Amino acid sequence: MIIERAYAHVGVYDAGEWPWSVPCVRALLDGGLRFTAPVTFVVGENGSGKSTLVEALAEGFGLDPWGGSHEWRYASPRAKSVLGEHIRFDAAPRGRRMLASWSARQGFFLRAETALDALGREGLAPDERSHGEGFLAAFRDKFLRPGLYVMDEPEAALSFSSCLELLGHIDQLTRAGAQVVCATHSPLLTALPGADVVEVGDHGIRRTAWQDLALVDHWRRYLADPTAYLRHVLE
Repeated sequence: MIIERAYAHVGVYDAGEWPWSVPCVRALLDGGLRFTAPVTFVVGENGSGKSTLVEALAEGFGLDPWGGSHEWRYASPRAKSVLGEHIRFDAAPRGRRMLASWSARQGFFLRAETALDALGREGLAPDERSHGEGFLAAFRDKFLRPGLYVMDEPEAALSFSSCLELLGHIDQLTRAGAQVVCATHSPLLTALPGADVVEVGDHGIRRTAWQDLALVDHWRRYLADPTAYLRHVLE
């Protein structure tokens, strides 16, 4: 692992204004987020703040919020977010040298909505392959060395079998000493053995087991009987 805890210190803030109004952000201010496994999945409903959280973690580590590897930090004109400016880390033993030296940091931020631009800058020619193939090329060519790898809903471009391939890459990456933080809606990804699952929502931040996730329960029930859900949304 590279980091043991992420936290943010802000002297004065308005709890009614974004991002301080988001419960998981306030939890980050109050006690921080501890990492207890090489892989952490962040789950929650749309609007729960999971993307805000993982983007800030990437920015705090020096990764471009638009996506890409550490070599391309802030290649985009986008400014660092208000939360990202305040993110700090407690290093794990393996990550002390990396956090102490900017040039020693390694990692990648892959976010679904800006992946095409980021992959283009990384030389992965997204115009010559599908969106999902570009994601897989990043996993194969860029997710290699010990570092911090942050992903925001990578399953958006991946098929079932490609999600399984991603889990294989994550496993190999962490065996090499890397750390992964991934925001996701996928019950497939969150089933990775040994991974930490963190749920964000009105409660703030809490750890939970895969089988207790609402998204797992909903998918299980939907696949067993789709009509039980569809009758509420179809006329």
